[in-house]
Amino acid sequence: MTYKQQFIKFMVENGVLRFGEFTLKSGRKAPYFINTGNYKSGAQLSKLGEYYAQCIADNKIKAQTLVGPAYKGIPLAVTTAVSLYSKHGLDLNYCFDRKEAKDHGEGGLFVGKQLEDGEKVIIIEDVMTSGKALRELLPKLKASANVEIAGMVISVDRMERGLESNLSAVQEVYKEFGVKVYSIVTMADIIDAIESGIIEGKEYLDKMKEYRKMYGVE
Repeated sequence: MTYKQQFIKFMVENGVLRFGEFTLKSGRKAPYFINTGNYKSGAQLSKLGEYYAQCIADNKIKAQTLVGPAYKGIPLAVTTAVSLYSKHGLDLNYCFDRKEAKDHGEGGLFVGKQLEDGEKVIIIEDVMTSGKALRELLPKLKASANVEIAGMVISVDRMERGLESNLSAVQEVYKEFGVKVYSIVTMADIIDAIESGIIEGKEYLDKMKEYRKMYGVE
């Protein structure tokens, strides 16, 4: 299996990717649901970091620092940094933002690596629904230093258009900010994994494809 297929299987085995009938926050009725809150053990987090690190290595994203948006991005950035070093021999810094600026001690908006002008950073997130986390993080990054965003890495690209746009959240942030988003897997990869028998769920294939046809983007 490819690492993408292994990751899809990993999500299913850990109850993160489920199939059925779900009402999403958007109000849409979806035949699948992704709940990254089900990652909660050291073993899961260690493996998750390996998949993020592999995505960065495969896409040859060059940077000096990983940024994990508080709060979900914090453990993701840490485990990815560890895996990049242990599995790929790449020693990157990491940092994460504070919800409020600290005015004592070392101060600043970020914990960990203090950002510098010209520094290349990769933002590490779980999934992207609307791009809200990125919109909140970018002003903090620019207020700290004139960094260059080499990319953003997420676990799953839903490939689904927004409520008020024909673009997906991934496409919108690229259009608005010029930030390229890389995903470990896409919804098309998940459908392929069902079709090829990597995971069970053939009974949901028709509904998955119908949902893609109705709300999907390429």
